[in-house]
Amino acid sequence: MATTSRRPVPVLFRPLQGGPLVKHVLLIGFGLVMLYPLLWMISSSLKPEELIFREPGLLPSTVTLENYTEGWYALKHPFGYYLWNSAVITALSVVANLVACSLAAYAFARLNFPLKKLWFALMLGTIMLPHHVVLVPQYIMFSELDLINTIWPLVMPKVLATDAFFVFLMVQFIRTLPRELDEAAEIDGAGYWRIYLRVVMPLCLPALATTAIFTFIWTWNDFLSQLLYLNNPDNFTVPVALRTFLDSSSDSSWGPMFAMSILALGPIFGFFLVGQKYLIRGVATTGLK
Repeated sequence: MATTSRRPVPVLFRPLQGGPLVKHVLLIGFGLVMLYPLLWMISSSLKPEELIFREPGLLPSTVTLENYTEGWYALKHPFGYYLWNSAVITALSVVANLVACSLAAYAFARLNFPLKKLWFALMLGTIMLPHHVVLVPQYIMFSELDLINTIWPLVMPKVLATDAFFVFLMVQFIRTLPRELDEAAEIDGAGYWRIYLRVVMPLCLPALATTAIFTFIWTWNDFLSQLLYLNNPDNFTVPVALRTFLDSSSDSSWGPMFAMSILALGPIFGFFLVGQKYLIRGVATTGLK
């Protein structure tokens, strides 16, 4: 009986020993690579401005907080003024999106009205419409309404549920809720509004949290729209105020800009960490399969 010798498997193709440990080490390594720009910005905000590009490493040879104090008072107003402007616009946008998108989603998911499928298809079609296509018509419209240099061009679209992505997300979530809950509420004499407020919305907390988190992040970081509609320095938000630290014709204040950028990231991280568990649950249960 002939015997066959088994060729040794090359080292590169052998299964990794200690699988979970190796996976965690690789994930941590990739995570550090992704976090490197943030770590470099934190390190640069603690360096004297003349050493930022002279010492590209993460460990500063000289640590100073001068960039934070200088950046806070470098512009026309203290930087807290621009943080407040961004907070007001972002808070109004989050509330408007939650109310308007949840109402539209409830109508598409639970109510029957003429041409419902057509309107739903048109709503989904707007997701593929680039924002830059409607930018000029919207600017002309708000200019004719004399709303430039106000917060309304940034908040009003949210009131009208123009973010089709969030409407679709909530529709998918509401469709996972059993209709027997609505029928039981109807037997008890509840109308559409009461079912929406007392039955559907309490169960849609994960989808509402997901909408709130994404709306907060996208609005807080929105530079183009805020630069377009807010021309008065008294109305500047954080992204527009950070841009004023850079000047193409003279010296740019890199150190103060990095320092204020770190402060501007604080609300985003805080809001994300608070709603993280709802975000994961909302994305996992919206029917995106």
